[in-house]
Amino acid sequence: MKKWMTVITAMTLTLSLAACTSKTDTNQTTASTKPEGTTAPAATASTAPAAKAPVEITFWGDWGGEGEKQFVMMADAFNKSQDKIKVKYVLQEDMITKFLTAATSGGSPDVMFWDRWRTSLYASKNVLHPIDEYMKRDNIKRTDYYDEALKELSAGDKLYGLPLTVDARALFYNKKLFAEKGLQPPKTWEELENAAKQLTVWEGDKLVRSGMSMNDNGLFNMWLQQAGGSMITSDMKKTNFNNDQGKQVLDFWDKLINKDKVYKVGFEKGLGEGTDAFVTGKVAMTYTGPWMLSTYKKYGKELDFGVVPPPAGPGGGKGSVMGGFGLVIPAGSKHKEEAWEFEKWWLANKDNALLWAKTSMNLPGFKPAMQDPFFKDDPNWKPFMDTLEFAKIRPQHPGYSVMEVDGLMPNLDLFVQGKQDAATTLKKGQEQGDKLLDQNAAGK
Repeated sequence: MKKWMTVITAMTLTLSLAACTSKTDTNQTTASTKPEGTTAPAATASTAPAAKAPVEITFWGDWGGEGEKQFVMMADAFNKSQDKIKVKYVLQEDMITKFLTAATSGGSPDVMFWDRWRTSLYASKNVLHPIDEYMKRDNIKRTDYYDEALKELSAGDKLYGLPLTVDARALFYNKKLFAEKGLQPPKTWEELENAAKQLTVWEGDKLVRSGMSMNDNGLFNMWLQQAGGSMITSDMKKTNFNNDQGKQVLDFWDKLINKDKVYKVGFEKGLGEGTDAFVTGKVAMTYTGPWMLSTYKKYGKELDFGVVPPPAGPGGGKGSVMGGFGLVIPAGSKHKEEAWEFEKWWLANKDNALLWAKTSMNLPGFKPAMQDPFFKDDPNWKPFMDTLEFAKIRPQHPGYSVMEVDGLMPNLDLFVQGKQDAATTLKKGQEQGDKLLDQNAAGK
């Protein structure tokens, strides 16, 4: 990358020098070229054409540290690729609050780093600018992106941005521990249960090693998909988990935790702050995303791990939740055309999308960039790419996140702690969830 940046700098310098030479030659006049009887005007600074200053646009994001460096790198690369637009990255804490304030005060940025699930909530506030006309005009193909990712950046019949990254949970497993038991990575719930039971180690009443992490109740949506269910009804008005599919999930959780005893609530927290149970071999399998690949790879031979798509449910159902980020243009931007040029350069160009992806170690939202051997031929990236083929985004109801966090999650916590049975958990989750969906429906 440093070499690439050096080449660009050298080329820019060469072009600048060439331009200066050309300008000097153009302004020169001699007796042999001056027609008789004419007087050549004096070459002064006032007669030379003035260079047009580039349009400056602001790019807001809330990633600091390495993320900030990566964003600055992309802004600098774009700035060096042309001379009409200059992008400046501005780190913003509490970005959404500041954005909503700026949207009404005239201080809006031109481009924003955007968590895609927010689109359905904020598009209705008329603070985002649709890009459909730009897409059509510049022949940007929707087929170059995952349908689910574009859907998450849409509201009604309008598209508000392009995907920057895509991600989904997959199953990480400890290869060494699997080899010791002669096990293959699981493809079904039944195989998952069998492996988890064999890999769990107890010493008396003390859990020494968990076969499967059950630490994240927020993955209920993923498990429900695997059971063939969905979180919300097709008309987007009611919850849809208080049924046989929801009960299948909780019954399986109950079996893993309380009957098979492959996990103990609070086990990972009890290992000490900052301790990763999978890294230390205290957990044999865990669900997580591609953002952990670079971390786990740092441990080399000390952690020999593999990744597979999430195992299918009893009826063969596949499921995982697609997430990720995008770039959007605020409605209050004063330079929408220039903002789109930056967004298009980054997210609709294979080389630029790949530069970002390799640097940040994120799966790119632009599918052609994924065909690069860096992703396609890596055995750890491929399972995520396979998972993305069936992963679904969160329901696009403005109140979905509130329903999940405040309505369902507290009840799931009581369930895994053994303080509430499955039927009560689903019933209360439905009642509280339906109320929150209604209270946060569009237009309310």
